[in-house]
Amino acid sequence: MDETNLPPLDAAPPLTPTPPVEPERNEILYGRNGLRAGWRALLFMILVLCIVVLLNLVGHYVTRKLGQTRAGPAQLTTLTPGFIAGGELITFAVILGPSLIMGRIERRKLAHYGLPWRTSFPQYFWEGLLWGFLAISGVLFVIFLFHGFRIVGIDAHGSTLALSALEWTLAFLAVGLSEEFTFRGYMQFTLTTGIGFWPAALLLSALFAAAHYRNEGESAFGLMQVAAFGIFACIALQRTGNLWWPIGFHAAWDWGQTFFYGVPDSGLKATHNFLHSEFQGPAWLTGGNTGPEASIFSLVALTIASLLILRRYPEVRYPDSAALGSPSR
Repeated sequence: MDETNLPPLDAAPPLTPTPPVEPERNEILYGRNGLRAGWRALLFMILVLCIVVLLNLVGHYVTRKLGQTRAGPAQLTTLTPGFIAGGELITFAVILGPSLIMGRIERRKLAHYGLPWRTSFPQYFWEGLLWGFLAISGVLFVIFLFHGFRIVGIDAHGSTLALSALEWTLAFLAVGLSEEFTFRGYMQFTLTTGIGFWPAALLLSALFAAAHYRNEGESAFGLMQVAAFGIFACIALQRTGNLWWPIGFHAAWDWGQTFFYGVPDSGLKATHNFLHSEFQGPAWLTGGNTGPEASIFSLVALTIASLLILRRYPEVRYPDSAALGSPSR
């Protein structure tokens, strides 16, 4: 045997490279799933604030160039479809942009924040539409049985009615999309990962009610009902897995009371509505100047609808486990 190629007996074994040691993450900023929910929510709100400031600066610049004076915020007393749709679509865009940015940072999809564009849309959306119209119709029917509501005429006819129906449909689709995604989209998901689903739902439903505080004719009980609606929408979100069901319900509820029946919506009445209706009786029954949203029977309707959703959709589908498994790094 040739021993000339053998290594010397005192030769050291070859060294294997050791991987670099990862620096320890700051526990204040990072948890086991990456950047903590509070910091993600803060970053999201900073992005929203930056967009709002930018839009205000652009608006101020344009009005200056046109030689116009910007008036202070006027109190809205009458609902028009163009005004409602324009404002809600701007709000939706302001929330959607930062949501998409945070999605890229966190490596998550818009569907993880409750808004899938391709899956479950027809079933949940159309079902929510049906339930929303039936719910507001049921509330008004019960008030009618207690002699607190009646239809006294028709306010729009012919081509005017058809055009108004289309305009209000588009306006309230914008309302449902904007308000549901604003209060139950990115922030609901992010806070869920930090403090849990129901604490997040309670907090955001309270903010949802607070956002309606300045509505002309709104009442304390009406604001409580708005918060209850937020909880109801969160139940639908948790059981269906996305926002399409509550978007449909929200749009149809508002469309029914504002355009179809012509009753006040958070104290505001609409132009070019279908039916002309009147209320009479105590505020607990009719909702008073606020409208049926402040009636005790709206709370009853939301409670019944919540129980039906829990029965129809017994499985918890939100948040998506795939979303929780792809945190930011």
